[in-house]
Amino acid sequence: MPVQEIIQRCEELFEDLSFSSVRAWKEAEPGRKVVGYMPIYVPLEIIHAAGMLPLGILGGGDALEVIHGDAYYQSYICRIPRSTVELGVTKRLDFVDGMLFPSICDVIRNLSGIWKLMFPDVYTRYFDTPQNFRSDIGGEFYVNDLRELVSGLENLGGRKISDDDLRASIEVYNESRRWVRKVYQFRSEQPWKVPASEVYLLMRAGQTLPVEDHTQMMKDYLAAVENEDRRMKDNCRVIVNGSFCEQPPLGLIKSIELAGCYIVDDDYMMINRLITEDVESEGDHLLNLSEAFIKHSMAFPSKFEPNGEVQGHYLADIVKQRGAEGVIFAAPSFCDPALLDQPMLANVLDERKIPYIAFQFAENSGQMQPIREQAGTFADSIKLWSAA
Repeated sequence: MPVQEIIQRCEELFEDLSFSSVRAWKEAEPGRKVVGYMPIYVPLEIIHAAGMLPLGILGGGDALEVIHGDAYYQSYICRIPRSTVELGVTKRLDFVDGMLFPSICDVIRNLSGIWKLMFPDVYTRYFDTPQNFRSDIGGEFYVNDLRELVSGLENLGGRKISDDDLRASIEVYNESRRWVRKVYQFRSEQPWKVPASEVYLLMRAGQTLPVEDHTQMMKDYLAAVENEDRRMKDNCRVIVNGSFCEQPPLGLIKSIELAGCYIVDDDYMMINRLITEDVESEGDHLLNLSEAFIKHSMAFPSKFEPNGEVQGHYLADIVKQRGAEGVIFAAPSFCDPALLDQPMLANVLDERKIPYIAFQFAENSGQMQPIREQAGTFADSIKLWSAA
């Protein structure tokens, strides 16, 4: 399958705010359920094991005018909760049977309560993750949290989730994460063949497609791009950081690339790769999922790190691993976790003499020229510094 055909399909899914493909999946068989979730991390394996389709709810992007959503939230917060409310009020999510709100920030915590009030017939859960990383404390808390989620989904679906169901789902998602890592590794090695905008659309597709279909799409994409004749440019290699929750407009990613930057790593769509190693598929499956989060999950602003050195240095370590030449901090306006983390990360970059710039955006940002100019100036300065 040609690359253009794959990316066109991804773009169609990205632009479809009515979630037609998910509605079609649900209507294909009686009794199917769809469980939505906000960004970052929820254990998708459990939703899959329940026979349900996980649906990533990532706000309304720049194509949705927010009218009703502004009535539920003050103006000095990020846009994603307001646009998510807009999706709900305008019945774009009227087919969703459950919603999970992970522990990202106070705004998303409050959104879970608003959702319960607005849609009392929808299974709604604020999904907490441990902030203690000892297996006998945070791990035990998380296993109990997972048991409650299993029970809730069993009640929603009207059937038990067996050990075999969980084992099969863990193996399916292990394969998915392996292919996600392959896509990111290929982009790091040959970014001229794998533009960040294409990788972003490919990863977004995984929020609406069944995981098996998405894994096959990644396989097809990598097979196709290897045979593409794409010219290498004299671009600088950068890491983009700060967009772990509210996602940027596609135009922002393209603007950074057009400015002369190869994005060789980012924190977009972290749900696809937050767990960095295979989850053990034998033994106590809930314990295995708990241990995977505690011991093998990426650092991100909403995750407490007991060792401040780890939190401060992980970004600089990624710069080294990916052979990047600089960092672009691109955080959503009013995103407390990202913006509070940024000075600490910047201090470490200063210590290691890694150049960086910073700007803010909203998911409906329309004017990209200033961002392109700023990123272009940054890329040019990196080339001058490295030449010197």
